[in-house]
Amino acid sequence: MLFRIDFKSGKAVYLQLVDQIRYAAACGALRPGEPLPSIRPLAEQLRLNRNTIAKAYTELESQGVIETIAGKGCFVKDNHSPFTKQARHKLLVEKIDDAWVTAHQLQVDAETFLELARERLAFFERQAAKEPGDIKNQGER
Repeated sequence: MLFRIDFKSGKAVYLQLVDQIRYAAACGALRPGEPLPSIRPLAEQLRLNRNTIAKAYTELESQGVIETIAGKGCFVKDNHSPFTKQARHKLLVEKIDDAWVTAHQLQVDAETFLELARERLAFFERQAAKEPGDIKNQGER
């Protein structure tokens, strides 16, 4: 799974992880029974404190998204609630709208915005193709 951590967003890092894992589980990108990365390696790869990862996993467990099996790790729980195509579309539209409003406020024209979007898409496609389970911070470009 590819994680994107934005330290400048103003949103707690553990909540960024919670949202990304929750969305991935809800839309089926993470399947029930699939293991999540272990806390220590994930913390090392993202250059975060282990407590941050543990806090995210604890929150996900309290939301019923994952379950912890002693000695084995954390696994995606079968919650029978994948997002419909319409719900995924709506979430994506909201994110794109937010990005466009920000670009407008920063006086970025449409052509520059679209070019940047294409560059970021290519970046993430390259990252995903490098190796399964590749984990990157947003700052690595």
